[in-house]
Amino acid sequence: MFNKSNLKEWFDRYKYAELSATSAAIASSQFSLIFDGLTTAYLITVAEYVAFYGVILFITYKKLVKANNSSNKNTSLKEIFLLVPNLVLEFGYPAALDFFFIRPVCMYWMPLLTGNYFIGIIFGKIIADSVFYGFAILNYEFIKHKL
Repeated sequence: MFNKSNLKEWFDRYKYAELSATSAAIASSQFSLIFDGLTTAYLITVAEYVAFYGVILFITYKKLVKANNSSNKNTSLKEIFLLVPNLVLEFGYPAALDFFFIRPVCMYWMPLLTGNYFIGIIFGKIIADSVFYGFAILNYEFIKHKL
């Protein structure tokens, strides 16, 4: 399951969504100038989620349209709505665990533990992403092999 082609596939699948989420995390970390640490941690988490899943939905939609175009088939509204359940299967429990516990804890504690707000946000993001992607990739591979 863990080989070079899998790493490339996972990287290609998540790279733009992760770049968007990282940009959102860094930009929204500026809320720390207005709000307390815990509120900022949740605002960073929400910003990351909007950015990440927006890009994932867009990429998945574009892939569906491209596949349908190559088959000379129109993309139906039903097909578009079926994208969401597949993404829920892939990201469901990893996202819930990440959103309600792992990411806010990492975003709150890492700046305190490192003594540097910016470095702490980056370390917190790396730790949270490692846990999230570990579970999401397991789900992705499971779904891929079932289909």
